[in-house]
Amino acid sequence: MNREDFENSPAGNLLLIEQGDPPCYAFVPNPLPPATQLDNSIWRALSEADRALGELAGLGRTMPNPNLLIRPFIRREAVLSSKIEGTQTEIANLYAYETGQLSLPGISPQPPEADLQEVLNYVNALEYGVERLATLPICKRFFCELHEQLLDGVRGENRAPGQFRQTQNWIGSSSTLIQDARFVPPPVPEMNECLNAFEDYINGECDFPPLIRIGLIHYQFESIHPFSDGNGRIGRLLISLLLLNWNLLPIPLLYLSVFFERNRREYYDLMLEVSKSGNWSEWLSFFLRGVTEQSRDALIRAKRLQDLQIEWRDRLTQARASALLPRLADSLFESPVITIPQAEKILDVTYRSAQLNVEKLVEASILIQIDEASYNRVFIAPEILRIVGE
Repeated sequence: MNREDFENSPAGNLLLIEQGDPPCYAFVPNPLPPATQLDNSIWRALSEADRALGELAGLGRTMPNPNLLIRPFIRREAVLSSKIEGTQTEIANLYAYETGQLSLPGISPQPPEADLQEVLNYVNALEYGVERLATLPICKRFFCELHEQLLDGVRGENRAPGQFRQTQNWIGSSSTLIQDARFVPPPVPEMNECLNAFEDYINGECDFPPLIRIGLIHYQFESIHPFSDGNGRIGRLLISLLLLNWNLLPIPLLYLSVFFERNRREYYDLMLEVSKSGNWSEWLSFFLRGVTEQSRDALIRAKRLQDLQIEWRDRLTQARASALLPRLADSLFESPVITIPQAEKILDVTYRSAQLNVEKLVEASILIQIDEASYNRVFIAPEILRIVGE
């Protein structure tokens, strides 16, 4: 980390942590909120983001069955947030893994099981966080509980799940020495002070609008980098959970990981520029653009899923299907990968009855069988996977 890049920053201060040639410094961010003014470009971006988010919130409040969107959107976010960290898994792989299948023949390459479990842990952490909001404020304990869920039984499990780091970390490639790091977060004592101030800011009053605050909070969490592993994923989880906690959305529908993944270089560079020069304006404009784009994207996907549900019901009504069949079709929006034993459980019927209902969905072109097996057959709803995964 180049000292000259950070030494005059209004966003924080440098701290010498290691003598040497060259010496090593860490960056300690100032407490939020920053002493910055919102210029006209940010107000315009905020207006667009508020309008797009409001439309998405309105849809969420009028939906008769929120699970139609919640479960697929959470899984889409899990795949994309983990992809930023180098985990290569597609949403079809995740659905298959949740149904006990390690691969989907002819659909996509099989990723390592460790990658699948990491993505599933992200799903579990997000769902856990949504439930935990009812009983715990967003605080240091909340961060640690999310972190424990995220690293449970996966490659980072030796990186102190659920505990703030006790050693210095830094941001760079796995082979980078601390002297060559792109960014060095605060040492442990200063990190703890930063976390205390961070917790107070999240739960205190602030004159900045909520979306601006969430943009500030995301930067601050990433600059504190309080865990030995998983900081990026926890930081992105907090965005979605704050939108719920501050009643900006009624259900978890907005996720920014796809925007960050698509603009990965800009995402990292703009946060780093805040630390170097206090350039909040460009970071906040970028963040708000992400809220706008992903709110509109989520709205389009949500309407396509609703339209598909209506189309399927019409298709099944014309076929004079029993009441069981629309119920099974609706369940596919929660998991578009299914086996006959799972259909048996969903419908609470015999295996033979479940088999007949699955076959009727195949006849209606709602499901397709993805292998040639006679036993343990696996079926997918390709239209749902296309809408969620594309």
